[in-house]
Amino acid sequence: MTHPALSIQGLTVRYPDKTAVDALTLTVAPGEVFGLLGPNGAGKSTTIDCLAGLRTPDAGEVRVLGHDPVTERAVVTRHLAVQPQSASLLERLTVAETVRLFAAFHDRPLDPARVMARTGLSECQDRRVGTLSGGEERRLLLATALIGDPAVLVLDEPSAGLDPAARRGVAEIVLGLRDTGRTVLLSTHHMDEAESLCDRVGILVAGKLVALDSPAELAQSRSEQSRVGFSVDRGVDLSLLDQLQALGTVSHEATPQGHRVTVVTADPDLAVRRITFVPGLAARDIDVHRGTLEDFFLSIAAPDQAAAGDAR
Repeated sequence: MTHPALSIQGLTVRYPDKTAVDALTLTVAPGEVFGLLGPNGAGKSTTIDCLAGLRTPDAGEVRVLGHDPVTERAVVTRHLAVQPQSASLLERLTVAETVRLFAAFHDRPLDPARVMARTGLSECQDRRVGTLSGGEERRLLLATALIGDPAVLVLDEPSAGLDPAARRGVAEIVLGLRDTGRTVLLSTHHMDEAESLCDRVGILVAGKLVALDSPAELAQSRSEQSRVGFSVDRGVDLSLLDQLQALGTVSHEATPQGHRVTVVTADPDLAVRRITFVPGLAARDIDVHRGTLEDFFLSIAAPDQAAAGDAR
């Protein structure tokens, strides 16, 4: 491709009471799974609306495969599909009828039966849409987005309300799309989902892009907040914990069996070795919590919650 899959330059969208998206600039490469993250009200859905041509920016430029989604809507809709958080489907149609209806909108649709199998809808294909559960309806929305075999797929909270097995199915679909060179923009509140699926993530807060990198790099930036926890029995001399002070911040709290100790450190591996070899400490139930994408997200999107977590 000669153009990026998605290009956003200086995107600004204003509402009467606030600026929803503020000079957003980012580029998504063909074949990339890109995560768009942020708290509620951060501007994610507004950005998606602009990519789909449903809203005209107040300033800036949006391009999908080099095309303007507003002025070249017919071209863009042939190559881009959106699975929204919710949509009004025809409740009297069956699942199979709905998928076939959406297939009829495309020149070269995928086989409806295969798409229903892929999204876990085969067993309920003869049920009417109005009888579906929330999770089943979300899978149907995904099927209607996949049926046109889009080059670019935008997924807005695709796994919300799904059970673990269905969430795994969505993850397999996303990875399969990447393997075939498709581009996926994934908006999600599940940090583990973004961490395992996305090549890069961008984090929006109050309409501004405040972070952009791979999940691993962003998580690494919180590595100094790794926590090593362990238990000691009642009667253990707590002054032995002084030998761990050089590792970081050491705290402890009483438990029915003794004490639970937490060491906040930048080197959890060294901490585990030191803890193990302190004579008389007899540490047990050792666990390690390394810096994660969720830790990083909370540190910039919800700093009060992040501070509370670090204090534990």
